[in-house]
Amino acid sequence: MGAAVTGRGLTAEGCIGVFDSDVGGLTVLDECLARLPAEDFVYYGDTAHFPYGDKNVEYLRERSMRAATWLVEQGAKTVVVACNTATAAALAHLQTHLDVPVIGVMTAEAHAAAYTTRNRRVGLLATVATVQSGAYERMILAHDAGVEVTSVACPRLAPAIQRGEPYDETIVEMVREYTAPLREARVDTAILGCTHYPMVSRLLRRNLPDVTLITSGEELARELRESLRRKGLLRSAGREGTYRFACSGDPGAFRALGSRYLQMPLGDVARVPLDDPVPAGRA
Repeated sequence: MGAAVTGRGLTAEGCIGVFDSDVGGLTVLDECLARLPAEDFVYYGDTAHFPYGDKNVEYLRERSMRAATWLVEQGAKTVVVACNTATAAALAHLQTHLDVPVIGVMTAEAHAAAYTTRNRRVGLLATVATVQSGAYERMILAHDAGVEVTSVACPRLAPAIQRGEPYDETIVEMVREYTAPLREARVDTAILGCTHYPMVSRLLRRNLPDVTLITSGEELARELRESLRRKGLLRSAGREGTYRFACSGDPGAFRALGSRYLQMPLGDVARVPLDDPVPAGRA
């Protein structure tokens, strides 16, 4: 049995580590910055290995472990998996092998969807890997076994958003195609099961009128704050938290696209490939 990957002593002064396959998780970070302004954040985007949505479970666990381990080494008191695909494939693995709290974007969304729906018909838009995992369905049905879940894999949507392409007729038609099964199922609540999708929320609302959209950022930020409070790790108010960024790919590209997501300058972005062997962790 290997040694667990441990933090540097869990105190309120530690930072919050956040990772995603690229810049999509910045939609989650944005909500966390607003709800937890006194906290320090370190964000890692595994941009050299984007997208995660078409990768197998073993690969996703390996890349997630690399990112999470690096964040713990940076002094993270909590690790946030700001990627739905990585949460579905690797959350339990990370929680087993890390000695810091690890939370993912899916649990809070599933809970919110189950308690928001009025007609007990919930839709899910997500990557192929997330849909195939069945994780959302299991979580929703754990809250209400009578809910009907309609899941739609959207393999082309996140890459199109990531490329920063103009929202032209191609994107419009793509959203129309992916939302059609949810309209046919007459869902009244839909989970945006990828952190990129809030970037096209206006298009989604146009195609899903009168449907409540559940996004990961707002729900996770609320869960994160409560988790830190319960564990005595919440920073005292009265200070302005810091944030810094790293990625495995091109820092310039990350900075340019990330600034568009956060609507503010990112400053320096470190390039951290994370190609070294991963610590064994607990067996």
